[in-house]
Amino acid sequence: SADGGRNLSLDSIPMGLPMSDPTAWATAMNNLGMAPMGMTGQPLLPDFDPALGMMTGIPPINPMMPGLGIVPPPIPPDMPAVKEIIHCKSCTLFPPNPHLPPPATRERPPGCKTVFVGGLPENGTEQIIMEVFEQCGEVIAIRKSKKNFCHIRFAEEFMVDKALYLSGYRIRLGSSTDKKDTGRLHVDFAQARDDLYEWECKQRMLAREERHRRRLAEERFRPPSPPPVVHYSDHECSVVAEKLKDDTKFSEAIQTLLTWIERGEVNRRTANNFYSMIQSANSHIRRLINEKAAHEKEMEEAKEKFKLALSGILVQFEQIVAVYHSASKQKAWDHFTKAQRKNISVWCKQAEEIRNIHNDELMGIRREEEMEMSDEEIEDPSEMKETEESALVSQVEALKEENDSLRWQLDAYRNEVELLKQEQGKASRDEDTTKEQQMKLLQQALQGMQKHLLKVQEEYKKREAELEKVKEDKLKVETLLENLKEQESSTSRVCACSQEKECPVEKTLSNSPVKSEREVLLVGIISTFLHVHPFGASIEYICSYLQRLDSKICTAEVEVLMTRLQNTFRQELSGVGASLEKRWKFCGFDGLKMT
Repeated sequence: SADGGRNLSLDSIPMGLPMSDPTAWATAMNNLGMAPMGMTGQPLLPDFDPALGMMTGIPPINPMMPGLGIVPPPIPPDMPAVKEIIHCKSCTLFPPNPHLPPPATRERPPGCKTVFVGGLPENGTEQIIMEVFEQCGEVIAIRKSKKNFCHIRFAEEFMVDKALYLSGYRIRLGSSTDKKDTGRLHVDFAQARDDLYEWECKQRMLAREERHRRRLAEERFRPPSPPPVVHYSDHECSVVAEKLKDDTKFSEAIQTLLTWIERGEVNRRTANNFYSMIQSANSHIRRLINEKAAHEKEMEEAKEKFKLALSGILVQFEQIVAVYHSASKQKAWDHFTKAQRKNISVWCKQAEEIRNIHNDELMGIRREEEMEMSDEEIEDPSEMKETEESALVSQVEALKEENDSLRWQLDAYRNEVELLKQEQGKASRDEDTTKEQQMKLLQQALQGMQKHLLKVQEEYKKREAELEKVKEDKLKVETLLENLKEQESSTSRVCACSQEKECPVEKTLSNSPVKSEREVLLVGIISTFLHVHPFGASIEYICSYLQRLDSKICTAEVEVLMTRLQNTFRQELSGVGASLEKRWKFCGFDGLKMT
């Protein structure tokens, strides 16, 4: 049976097969740096028989795997895992070469309980596979293929980690050396839909539990809902009216009354009842005012107690500071050691700071009282005479305390001056050390200045080279300018000669109807435009075309120029009545024949 095959022992192997050392499992676990026994003294893997040596040295890859109550210690990287020969009933497993790298595996799917086993012998059967892999844990199913591989599904995820340990082992069936009875095992993670489905179900269950825990925690910290308000009735109205008269139940009853009024329970029949309840609620105002006055009185008494206690504490602080000051005088100061003097001076400063803080606090309280008294004088002029005397007394006391505090501060300043004189005497002794430090600092500064000067000299040389280049460029530019000036003078002479030649032409132009070069350009452009339009064009159309070229051109100027040139342009009228239109046409070819 499967249980019998799983719980193999020394008595169940009388078959003459070679057997490994009974302590193989403990040896392998020790080599891996793991304790073979649990925290309670029980074996970590109770399904394994150490006499078979089947799973020697199998470390759980997941240290928090279920079934084990401890986290194994880390395996030292320098210590190799020793794999030994594993003997089973029908086969023998030989370990791989320890110097070879570990076999590669794919990425582990979530919730993986299925492994792929390749490299099986051709003559291997499901019984042999079960015999080899049932030592890793409970096998749920084996799907064997005809091509020397199979898929094995275990009951738990941690059993997959144990099965991966067998990857790389050579398997031999019995004592045969035939190729069909040998193979090299390759164990890897397999992706199965059943594993993924179970893992997703488990995750959903954990999420539901987490949501349930969170909901319970929220409900635990949620404030309780207020009790429901009863509906209005005559009986409930009488009960609430009695509660309104009781000081202890007033807050509960007033809330019920407010809810009834907001619900709209007031009508002609119940108006008198509600009025009596409102009247009883109004009667509590005087009680509340009296309670407030009593609390204010308690607060004033507490303030007075606090002020008296604070003034007593301040007097004791002043006495402590006076002790420190008297100890700091020359008569007693010389007899203390250096450490004692240091402690006394530190204590004195701390006490003075605390005393000043308390003094400021007391003065602030008195100022607030004076301001309150002044407000009361403004509000109640009848009580001014009574409060003037108390204000004068408090001012006198405040002035006395201020005078005392100033006198104590003056003593403190005197002691500080004496301490400064003593520190100056000590400083003269420390001058030698400070001079050496200053010399070192000056030397460092001089070295830095020298480095800076070297940098400045280098920059100065670079600038000089740049200036020389600029001067050379300037000379070149000056020579170019002289050449240009000579060329300009020669061109001006040529222009003068050409002007003399063009003078008769200008004289002839002055007699012609075209008076400038601009008008000549306009005549040419208009001629080309009208030559393209053989049926003529209106003056507005011509001007719109010319204004695209020059926006300064006006219609009157163009019309005057065209009327002046009668042999070049001719105006014609077309249409009848309202459709009468003036069109200009180009007649330069006919005018050339006439002239």
